Amino acid sequence: MTKLRYALHRFVRDCRAVSAVEFALLLPLMLTIYIAGNDIAFGLSAKFKATLAARTVADLASQYVSIDSPTMTGILGAASTVMAPYTSNKLVVIVSEVTTDANGNGTITWSAAQNTTPYPAGTPVKLPTQLQNPNQAIILGEVTYPYTPPVSYEITGIFNIYQNAYFYPRRIFCVTYNSVC
Repeated sequence: MTKLRYALHRFVRDCRAVSAVEFALLLPLMLTIYIAGNDIAFGLSAKFKATLAARTVADLASQYVSIDSPTMTGILGAASTVMAPYTSNKLVVIVSEVTTDANGNGTITWSAAQNTTPYPAGTPVKLPTQLQNPNQAIILGEVTYPYTPPVSYEITGIFNIYQNAYFYPRRIFCVTYNSVC
C-alpha cells in the first residue's frame, strides 16, 4: 500500500509535459481562430475591392459626355481589373443613369451590364435621401461579387457581396449612352 501511495503522490506532483498537454488542449481552438481570422480578412478584402470596383465604373461613366458600346464594354471591364487578384468570371457589374423627376423620384434612363441583364428604362430606383433632389441625373455603379471563403466554404457557403456607388455626371447634365440621355 505504501508503494501505491508513493507512486500516486509522485504522479500528482510530477510537472513534466504539462505544457505539452495544455498545448494539445488549446491547439484546436487556436487553429479555429486562425482559420476564421484568415477567412474574415480575405472576405473584407473582397468587400473593399467590390466597393472600389463599383466606384470605378460609376466614376468612369460620369466622366463622359457620350458613351458608345465599345467604351461601355471597357468601363464594365474595368471592374474585373480592380477586383484582381480575385476571380471575376462571375462578377456582376451594372452601370445605369438614374434621372429624378420634380418630386425627386428616380427612374432608370439607360443601363448596361456585364454577366447579367441591364435594367429596363423606366425602372423605379430608390435613391438615398440626400440624392432625392428634383430634376437631376446620377450615374449608379453596382457590383455583386460571389465570394467563396478559401477554407470555411463547406461551413459558410458563398457570400454575395453587393456594393454600389453614385456619381454625378461631370461635364454635362446627363451622359448619353447609345443615343439615350
